Amino acid sequence: MNTQAAVTPYEALGGETGIRALVVRFYALMDELPEAYTVRRIHPDSLKGSAESLFEFLSGWFGGPSLYIQKNGHPRLRLRHAPYAVGPVERDEWMLCMTQALTELVADQALRTGLIKTFNQMADHMVNTEVGSTPYFNAAHAR
Repeated sequence: MNTQAAVTPYEALGGETGIRALVVRFYALMDELPEAYTVRRIHPDSLKGSAESLFEFLSGWFGGPSLYIQKNGHPRLRLRHAPYAVGPVERDEWMLCMTQALTELVADQALRTGLIKTFNQMADHMVNTEVGSTPYFNAAHAR
């Protein structure tokens, strides 16, 4: 009988430090890669808030503290992204950045492959149009 508890992705990625590193690298790639231009346009100029939200979400999603839920309630990812036209191009560019970040930071091939598959499913779920590319809109700038 195996008495060892299963390791969560949160633990396997190095806990808070590992998740933060993944998020930092992901958003750095979004800023750096010309191939990510379209998805970058639907984010605010500063990625600080987006990075914190993604970190909080991934923390709970990967089996660590449910920071996002404690702060914002149920993630309702598709609903929260509804104001933005997320098409196949945005999905693919988002996945390009996440796949590269995971490839750079996750040495365990089985874990990395599983995470990429899971992120692909989530990214597919976020697609809400075939057109895509609604630039970020901040109501404060509309005044």
